[in-house]
Amino acid sequence: MDVLSLLADKRLIDTAAVAAIKEEVASGGKTIEQALLDRGISAEDILSARGEYYQIPTRALPAESSVPYEVLRYVPEESARHYHFVPLSVDEGVLEVGTTDPDNLEATEALNFIASKTGLPYKLFLISDEDFNRVITMYKGLTGEVGQALMELQTTIEDDVQMEETPQEKPVGSATQIKEDAPVTKIVATILRYAVDGKASDIHIEPVREELKVRFRVDGVLHTSLRLPKNVERAVAARIKVLSSLKLDERRKPQDGRFSATIDGRRIDFRVSTFPTYHGEKVVMRILDRKDEAVTLESLGMGADHIKILRESIRKPYGIIIISGPTGSGKSTTLYAMLEELDREGLNVVSLEDPVEYDVPGVSQSQVKPEIGYTFASGLRSILRQDPDIIMVGEIRDKETAQLAVQAALTGHLVLSTLHTNNAIGVVPRLVDMGIDPFLIAPTLILTMAQRLVRRRCQDGGVPMPVSGALQEMIENQFKDLPAEFKKKLPKAETAYGIAPTPTCTSGTKGRLGVFEMIPSSKELERVILTHPIEEELYKVARAAGFMTMKEDAIIKMLQGTIPFEEMNTLGGELVEEPEAHIAQ
Repeated sequence: MDVLSLLADKRLIDTAAVAAIKEEVASGGKTIEQALLDRGISAEDILSARGEYYQIPTRALPAESSVPYEVLRYVPEESARHYHFVPLSVDEGVLEVGTTDPDNLEATEALNFIASKTGLPYKLFLISDEDFNRVITMYKGLTGEVGQALMELQTTIEDDVQMEETPQEKPVGSATQIKEDAPVTKIVATILRYAVDGKASDIHIEPVREELKVRFRVDGVLHTSLRLPKNVERAVAARIKVLSSLKLDERRKPQDGRFSATIDGRRIDFRVSTFPTYHGEKVVMRILDRKDEAVTLESLGMGADHIKILRESIRKPYGIIIISGPTGSGKSTTLYAMLEELDREGLNVVSLEDPVEYDVPGVSQSQVKPEIGYTFASGLRSILRQDPDIIMVGEIRDKETAQLAVQAALTGHLVLSTLHTNNAIGVVPRLVDMGIDPFLIAPTLILTMAQRLVRRRCQDGGVPMPVSGALQEMIENQFKDLPAEFKKKLPKAETAYGIAPTPTCTSGTKGRLGVFEMIPSSKELERVILTHPIEEELYKVARAAGFMTMKEDAIIKMLQGTIPFEEMNTLGGELVEEPEAHIAQ
């Protein structure tokens, strides 16, 4: 019995109409569904009969519903059109897929392949042709807009992205609305808009052998969002160079620049870096979103104890506060949050940055330009003649800058800066290696801290993991040398959570926060800096005073349910294998 016979048995169509419908379908003019709809059969009845025939559940999509981009990306648009299946949602770690052709064996093989790549099992639903076509139109996002631009030979489009020239070279009072009068211009504008809307931190436009790949970094992870033909590589790079005031004819060596754009009413800055590779010129853009709300210490993910330590330190009249961590670990954001805490009306706050990422009211911000001899060291000398109270130095890169920062602290200024070390303990040995005498470090260094960024767990989901066995043993070993008075403050939890997708959060994580470690100054610490400034001795003193590492801060956040198990496990130290039940998910 086929679908038409089922409908005939239900007296929804005449028996005589069955042959006519089959003939229409055989001639290739219509699908069965289209032929039935033309005869006044409701879409609900057709879907119900087809579901009964194929023996799979049906799904009717509400008229106003939409499939989020996070779900659509599990199935490429080309595959969806070719195999006639589309992703609908992710429910309890299962990808729900709608199809109009359950008999298609190739489609089943394609779904099995997608499931193996995504790590998500799938559940199949029968949907109507109308719902299938509606979901297909939802793909008209980044790929759709850029694809249309690639096909256009001539167009004049006024996009909602208003480009501005590089701030240093923009004439005072000038502002222009760029008319998107070429496909490449529209491609670049579309990429920028979708990166900002998708909360990406970086855009990577990288040429490979046969194509130009566009990747967005979201929550610290790169995702391929677009693939362009190889022949547009130079045009895309040239467009970005024009916006950034870079040399168009220089493709043999790296260049750096920046530009601004107003996207959906928000001012966004883009830091641009070009880099020559074997297959062409790679362009990376860092997105600096000037949010209306000021960044706060609480929004960074700091715990109450760390906030207390930091606030006490920045209220001191003089000294040095140094933040360490790799590039992209959020050091600059933390510095800006510290500036927001200061009395910028009653104090003269001056900064040296490379580059100036955010405009902070009440702070005299200056961007260094090493190519003309304006470095952190030379700028710091000039700042000391500006009657400063608080000085922010973007980074201590050399001995001269370090010496000047120490001298500024000794002469009654509060200095905030960053340094590239692996942890907070390593700041002191690094300064000694740079040639700073321990007797100058001891009285001036009032706080060292280090940080990393980890992904935040979606609060409506996750795979429960018992805090027992190997995980419990690792936690106990991690804190075994922490004094008992501080162990009492550790959170107690029976369950942690692993990453798992949810219907509203298909990646299982959303956003990032920091994990921190801080070492405030003390008389005992000063003694060790003067006598034996090595990491082992510094750690003993700091640990006795309650110091906790970034790994331990991550463990605390995991026990509180803020971050998933996997993020804690990436911070080094003793690693724990995921429980089998978790892996099965």
